[in-house]
Amino acid sequence: MAGNQLPIYSKVGDIQFGTAVFATGSTTKDGTTSTVVFTADATNGGWVERIRFRAAGTNIATVARIWINNGAAIGTATNNILWDEITLPATTLSEVAAQPNYELPLNVALPPGYRIAVVLATTVAAGYYVTVTGGKY
Repeated sequence: MAGNQLPIYSKVGDIQFGTAVFATGSTTKDGTTSTVVFTADATNGGWVERIRFRAAGTNIATVARIWINNGAAIGTATNNILWDEITLPATTLSEVAAQPNYELPLNVALPPGYRIAVVLATTVAAGYYVTVTGGKY
């Protein structure tokens, strides 16, 4: 028998973000040092549309790695899967020019309790604000 044949829409918008500026880098490639920036609804799951990075000032170039975690301990490598990466170029603080945003579309439905986590590949000076937009089912 076929599954749900009707489109599913989120019940309410959901914007989540890291509690601090991301500046510390890590070269681990298993997600165990990443920081959670989005958690899907514990009962119905959620939709993640995009993740946005905005420099907090002057930084060297780096890579941000985006992980999907199954809701269990981040520190256990088998609970994490590398979903995508985005290059974040060097930035310079200015009082006359805006810092650009760097967005990565994710467009993924997350099961209940699953999480999105982020890690930078190298340590940067000023760091990045990280915001995730999506919805709760």
